[in-house]
Amino acid sequence: MRTQTFALFFFITSLTIFAQQPATNSDDILKGLSQKEAMEVSSIVKNVPFKNIGPSVMSGRVVDVDVNPDNTTEFYVGYASGGLWYTNNNGTTFEPVLDTAQTINVGDIAVDWKNGTIWVGTGENNSSRSSYAGVGILKSTDKGTTWENVGLQDSHHIGRIVINPNNPNEVVVGVTGHLYSPNDERGVYKTTDGGKTWKKTLFINNQTGIIDLAFAPNNFNVMYAAAWDKDRKAWNFTGNGTGSSIYKSTDAGTTWSKISLENSGFPTGDGVGRIGLAVFDENTVYAVHDNQFRRKKSDAKKSTDKLTKEDFKTMSAEDFLKIEDKKLNSFLKTNGFQEKYRADNVKQLVRGGTVQPIDLAKYLEDANSMLFDTPVIGAEVYRSDDGGKSWSKTHEDFLDDIFYSYGYYFAQIQVNLSDKDHIYISGVPILKSKDGGKTFKSISAENVHADHHALWINPKNPEHLVNGNDGGVNITYDDGENWIKANQPNVGQFYAINVDNETPYNVYGGLQDNGVWVGAHNNKEDVSWHQSGHYPWESIMGGDGMQVQIDNRDSNIVYTGFQFGNYFRLNRAVNKQTYIQPKHELGESPYRFNWQTPILLSPHNQDILYLGGNKLMRSMNKGDDWTPISNDLTAGGKKGNVAYGTLTTISESPSQFGLIYTGSDDGLVYVTKNSGGSWTKISDSFPKELWVSRVIASVHKKERVYVTLNGYRWDDFKPYVYVSDNYGASWQSIGQNLPVSPVNVIKEDPQNENVLYLGTDNGAYVSLDKGKTWQAFSKELPNVAVHDLVVQEKANDLLLGTHGRSIYKTNVEAIQLLDDKIINKSLHIFEVPVIKWSERWGVSWSKWLEAYTPSSTIKFYTTQAGEYTVQITSESGKTLQEFTTSADKGLNYIEYDLTITEKGKNILEKEYEDEEVSKRKNGKYYLPVGQYYAKISNKESSEKILFEVK
Repeated sequence: MRTQTFALFFFITSLTIFAQQPATNSDDILKGLSQKEAMEVSSIVKNVPFKNIGPSVMSGRVVDVDVNPDNTTEFYVGYASGGLWYTNNNGTTFEPVLDTAQTINVGDIAVDWKNGTIWVGTGENNSSRSSYAGVGILKSTDKGTTWENVGLQDSHHIGRIVINPNNPNEVVVGVTGHLYSPNDERGVYKTTDGGKTWKKTLFINNQTGIIDLAFAPNNFNVMYAAAWDKDRKAWNFTGNGTGSSIYKSTDAGTTWSKISLENSGFPTGDGVGRIGLAVFDENTVYAVHDNQFRRKKSDAKKSTDKLTKEDFKTMSAEDFLKIEDKKLNSFLKTNGFQEKYRADNVKQLVRGGTVQPIDLAKYLEDANSMLFDTPVIGAEVYRSDDGGKSWSKTHEDFLDDIFYSYGYYFAQIQVNLSDKDHIYISGVPILKSKDGGKTFKSISAENVHADHHALWINPKNPEHLVNGNDGGVNITYDDGENWIKANQPNVGQFYAINVDNETPYNVYGGLQDNGVWVGAHNNKEDVSWHQSGHYPWESIMGGDGMQVQIDNRDSNIVYTGFQFGNYFRLNRAVNKQTYIQPKHELGESPYRFNWQTPILLSPHNQDILYLGGNKLMRSMNKGDDWTPISNDLTAGGKKGNVAYGTLTTISESPSQFGLIYTGSDDGLVYVTKNSGGSWTKISDSFPKELWVSRVIASVHKKERVYVTLNGYRWDDFKPYVYVSDNYGASWQSIGQNLPVSPVNVIKEDPQNENVLYLGTDNGAYVSLDKGKTWQAFSKELPNVAVHDLVVQEKANDLLLGTHGRSIYKTNVEAIQLLDDKIINKSLHIFEVPVIKWSERWGVSWSKWLEAYTPSSTIKFYTTQAGEYTVQITSESGKTLQEFTTSADKGLNYIEYDLTITEKGKNILEKEYEDEEVSKRKNGKYYLPVGQYYAKISNKESSEKILFEVK
C-alpha cells in the first residue's frame, strides 16, 4: 500500500520539458532555511548523533581573522565554509560560535572588541569553485551565543566590513554580490543604527561589487573602496573589467568619488582585476592589483633553443621534419606525450598528413593550461602619498610567481601602522617589503600553506602576525621567520570520500588544496599525536585532492589524484605511484577533464577502471592502458578558460556488468547496457544545463537509477532529485519537500532499499520511503555543505564528507531497521550490542587523572514524545539501576554508563552467590559479566530487551 501511494503521488512522465531555471531569490532562500529549521524540530532522526572524526591538521580555507588588540591571545577566525571559531588561548584550542546561525559560510568578520559585538558577512569573498553563498549580515551581541540577520540577504557574498572605532553602530559593508549571476544588491552599504536600516551609498553596475574597504586609522571619514568587475560561469571566469576601480569617501562612506582615473597612475580599462587596499594614514594608501592586461611582446632572443609548444603553432610540415630527433624527443618526453609518440613515428605521421605540427601544441592545451599560459601582467603594487590623487607603481620588475593566473583568489595587502614602508602582500606565497614595495621577500615556511587570504599585524608589536590561509592559521612573533600552526578545528573541505573493508576500516578523502588523506575511522582526533609523533591521518597525494577508489582485494592499491584528471595508481605497500591519466591520440582534440574528474572501479572486476573526460574511458588493466568506450557524452563544451563539457559522475550497476550511467556538467545523462557499444541520452526531461552532481545505479533493483542535479553554478539553489525504475526512460521527482539548497550527492542504503541518504550545500537528509518524504539530520551537525557520503557496509556506518567541517560519522543500523512494523509500534527497543567487560572500568593509573568510564548506547523508537523510565534489571527482573530520560517522537539514544546502585549490587550478589561486585576506584559499581534486561516504559507503553556483558 505504501509503494502504491508513493507511485501515485509522485509519478510524473518523461514528456515534461523544463526550461533553464532562474536564479533563486533571497526570499525563497530564507524560506528554505526556515523550512529546514522546522524539519529539524520534527525530524524522527534529529537525535541520531554524528561524531566528527577529523582530520584537522591540514585545516581549511581562512577568509579573515580579527584579534583583540588589548589581549592578542583572544581572536576569531572566519573559515570560508567552516564557520566562525573563537580562541582565548592564542589558538591552542578553538570553539565554533556560528553553528546556531542560518549559515556557516563566511566572507568577512568584524569585531567591536569594546562591546563584544560580532559582525559576520556571510558568503565567501573569494570567487572560487566552492565559494558558497551567504544570507546577508549576521550580528551577535553575546559573543556568538545567538545571531540576528540584520539585512542584505540577497548579497550572497560579502567583501569587507568596517566598524567606526568611535561609534560601533556605524558600519560600512562592501558587498561583492552574486557569484554566477548579476544582481543589484552589491556595492557599498552603510548603517548608522547598528544594522536596523541600511543605505546603499555606492553602486557601479549589477556585475561589479566591492571586494575591499579600508579607512585611515585615525580618521574613519577617510575611506577607500575597491570595486571588482567579474563574471563567473561554469565554463569561464573573467576576473576583470571596466568596472574594477578605486573609490574614495571623505564622509565615512556616505558619498564616493572614483579616484583611479586616466592619468592618475593607476591602471584603468578592461584589464583591471581584483584590488586589495591598505591605508597607513590620510595621505598614504597602498593597492595591490591583479593586472589582467597582456604583457608586451619582448624583442629579446630566446635564452634557450629548447622547443616549446608555441613553436609548433606556426611551423610548417617541412620545417618540422628538419628538427633533430634528439631535440624533438626531448620535447616529447618532458611534456608527457605517450611513449608511442617519439620522433621517428611522429615524423612519419606528419609525412603522411595524418598529423600537422600544430597538433603537438593542441595536444598539450586544455582549459587549465590555457588559463596558466595566459601572458598577463599579474600582481602589482601601487602607492599614493596624496590621498589617492596620484599613484605610482612601487617596483620596476614583474612580481611573478605570486598570483600565477589565479589573481582573483588573492589580492590582499597590509601595512604596518608604525612604518609606512613595511607592507605585506598575499598570494602564493606571502611576501613582505621593508622599502615600500620596491623589493620583496617571502615569509612562507614549511609549516605554512602556500595560499594566503588574511593577515593581522599587531599594532603594538609589528613582528607579531596572525595569518590565515588555505591551510588554517599560522602565528609568528618574529615577522615571519618562524611560524606556529594553530589547526585544532576540524574544518577540512572535502570534495570526495571513500572507505575500505579493513578492520578497523579506513576513511579516504580528497580536499580543496590540501591533497588526499587516509586514516582509521576510530582514530582519536586529539593532541596525543604531539607526544607520539604520529598523526593518525596520512597524506597520500598533494594538490586539490579528488576522488578515491580502493581495490577491494588489496586496500594497498588506491586510485586517486588531483584536479583536472591527474590520477595515479598507488601501491601503498611499496610506496609506489603510477600516473594513469588517459591520453588522446595525436591529431585528436584533447580530452576535457573536469576539476573533479570522476573515476570508478568496476564492482564486477577490480582490474577494470573507468574515468570520465568528455568521453568515458575504460582500462582493463588497472589504468595502464585506456580505451574510450563512448563518443562525447556532453553537449560539446563551450569556449572559455575553465574545462567544461565534461563528465562529473559515473555509476555501473552492481547487478550487470556494462550497465553504466554517466552525468555531465552541462546537464546530460547517458546510459549504456552493453559496455559502451551503444549509448542512450536519458536526460531530456530535466532542467537544462544543470550540473549532474550524481548518478547512482541501484544496488537493489537493476532497472532503478537515481540522479541529482545541482544549479549552484547558475545561482539556482533549488533541490533536484529524480528516480527512474526503467533505466531512465521516465523519471519521478523525489525532491519536492526538501528545503531550498543545491544537492551534491544521493546514496541508497545497502541494506534497506527504502532508505536514501542525501547531501546538500546546507546539510544532510534521509528518506525512509524512497524519497516520498525526507528527514533532516542535525545532532552535532551544523549547516555545512555535504559534498559526499558513503556507507561502510560491515559497520553500518554513514560517513559524511563535508566541505568545511571534515568528516562526520554515525551508525545507521537503527535507521536501516525502521520498517513499517517498527514505525507503527508505540515503542521499540533495538538490540544492544554485546558489551565487553574490562578491568579499566572506573579506574585510572593515577589518582590525579579521571577514571575511565564505559558507556553503551540504548536506542529506541517511539511514536510518543515525553518522559520515559529506563530500568536495568537482572534476568529475574529485579532493578539494578533506574533513571528517567526525555524522548522525542522518532529515534532516541540513551547513553548508559553501565553502573548499578548499591542496592543493585546487593541483589546481584544474592542472585549469584559466588559473585562479588567490587566498588571501583571511582566509587561506582558496574555490571559484572552476565545477562540483563534494559526496560523502557511510560504510562502507556513498556518494552524490554536482553543484553549481555561478556
